[in-house]
Amino acid sequence: MHRPAQRQRQRLTRVLVGAAAVPVILFASACSGDDSGSDGDKKDSGAAESSASASGGADGSGDKPAEVEKAVFSKLPEPCDALSKETLGDLVPAAKNKSGKAGTSEDVSTRGNCTWDSLDNNGVDGSQFRWLRVSLNRFESDQSLGAGAKRARTNFTKQVTDAQAAKDAKDVKTTPVQGVGDQATLVSYDVKKDKDTFKQQTIVARVENAVVTVDYNGAGLAGDKSPDGAALAKDAQKAAKEAVAAVTAANKAGGAEDPAAGGEETGEGKDATKDSSKDSSKDSSKPEDSKDKGSKESKETGEGSGEGSGAAPENDAKS
Repeated sequence: MHRPAQRQRQRLTRVLVGAAAVPVILFASACSGDDSGSDGDKKDSGAAESSASASGGADGSGDKPAEVEKAVFSKLPEPCDALSKETLGDLVPAAKNKSGKAGTSEDVSTRGNCTWDSLDNNGVDGSQFRWLRVSLNRFESDQSLGAGAKRARTNFTKQVTDAQAAKDAKDVKTTPVQGVGDQATLVSYDVKKDKDTFKQQTIVARVENAVVTVDYNGAGLAGDKSPDGAALAKDAQKAAKEAVAAVTAANKAGGAEDPAAGGEETGEGKDATKDSSKDSSKDSSKPEDSKDKGSKESKETGEGSGEGSGAAPENDAKS
């Protein structure tokens, strides 16, 4: 009578034990599956990182900065030789020093200027005065400062802006000029010194990584009539065009057909660039005696001005 009840209790015990074992198996399986997936993700992630690292190391672009474009022009001509004798005869016909006066420069390969002045004295009938300056500036390419042509464009804009803001300037007019370098602008205005009115013409031109500035003015003294501003502007443009051509020719000399080929011949580094980066315009155009002007500029900028008296702009190219 007791055996059937005992067997039933034994079967119930085995069922309960088996049921209790199922969650343990499922939990173990779940843990095993999670560990497997984690290992797979780690392997995949490691492979992706290795691939990305290998790709970055292959081109090395992340470590090496891009090189700036090489400057086209590597030299400048002698400023006093930038204009022909014929042009000088037209612009400064009564110049005492027809060869011009060269300004001093710490580095003639990056900047320089030359001035001429002319006084056609007609005694009691008055006199005609002319003053001319040609300034040349070249900008080298520099890894930290940028390409030479870009630096020249910045200097070009600054010189034009400064000419427009010249001290005591009256009737300022700004005119784009075609056919002179890569870009050119003429700034014209009147400025008075004592009782005389000087008609100033400043033309700034850029060609590649060089900037050419021509300052030209004239006045009728001792009662003589003032010169025609349009005629002076035309002469200034002629001079600027010749000076730009002289810069280009200087870099083609020695059999280098391509001006860019001369870029490595100078061996110039950042020291030359620092000197050239001092060059930009600060054109306040206050009429003053050119001799005093030349002494002042020699001390402050290393670039002397002209001789004689008249309306000599106070600026030399600095940047």
